[in-house]
Amino acid sequence: MNEAPVALVTGAARRVGAAIVRRLHADGWRVAIHCGHSRDAAEALAQQLCELRPASARVFSADLRREQAPAELIDAVILQMGPPTALVNNASSYYATPLASLKPAMIDELVATNLKAPLLLIQAALAAGALHKVVNLLDAHTRQQPRPGLSAYNAAKDGLWALTETLAVELAPAVRVNGVALGHIAAEVHAEPTDAERQDLIDKDAQLPRIPLRRFGTPAEVAAVVSWLLSEQASYLAGAVIPVDGARRLV
Repeated sequence: MNEAPVALVTGAARRVGAAIVRRLHADGWRVAIHCGHSRDAAEALAQQLCELRPASARVFSADLRREQAPAELIDAVILQMGPPTALVNNASSYYATPLASLKPAMIDELVATNLKAPLLLIQAALAAGALHKVVNLLDAHTRQQPRPGLSAYNAAKDGLWALTETLAVELAPAVRVNGVALGHIAAEVHAEPTDAERQDLIDKDAQLPRIPLRRFGTPAEVAAVVSWLLSEQASYLAGAVIPVDGARRLV
C-alpha cells in the first residue's frame, strides 16, 4: 500500500497553521509541521495526530530568516518523510514599522519571512521532484487597503501575492499555485501576548465594526479553504487568490 503524500505547512505549531495541519491530516495527508520557536506546541500537535494515525506527522524546526533554512528544511522533510507534494506557506512576521523608526534589519526580517523564504521553499520543494500544489497565505488588506505604519510588512506580503500569480504561470501545468488572503481571523489570547499579537488584537478591535459579516473568521474556516485548494475539486484553479475576510476588502 502506498504511503499518503506529504504536505509541509510552515508556521504550523499554533493558530491558523495548526488548524491547517489538523484539516490536512483529516484529509489523509501526512503532515510536516514546521515551527520556529513553538517547538513544544508543535510536538504536542504531532503526538495527537500520530495517535490517530501512526507516523503521520513530524516536527521540523527552522529559522526561516536564515538564507539556508528553506533548503535545509526541505532536505530534512525529504530525509524523514519523503519529498513534499504540497507546500503551504503560512509562516509570517508581522509588526509595525513607522517610517520614522524603520531600520534596515526590520525590512530584512519582514521580507525574509513573508517573501524570500516562501520563494526559496518553493524552489527547493520543486527541485525535490514531487511538488504539485502550493498555497500561500496572504493578507487581504495589503493590496487594496494597505495600513499605515506597516510599510515593510505590506510591501513584503504584497510581494508574496505577486509571486503567487507569477509562479502560477511559470510552474504550470506541473504545479498549481494559489493563495488565500486573510482578513481578521480570531486568534488565541495569551496572558502575556507578544508585540505582534498585541498589535493584531488592536487591529481587530478597530476593524470589527467595518466587517460586513460582523465577526472575525476562524482558523478552521481558513483551513477549509486551504484543504479545498489542495483537493482535486480545485484542479482547474491556478493563480487564484481567495479572500477569507468577511467582505472587509469591499468597504
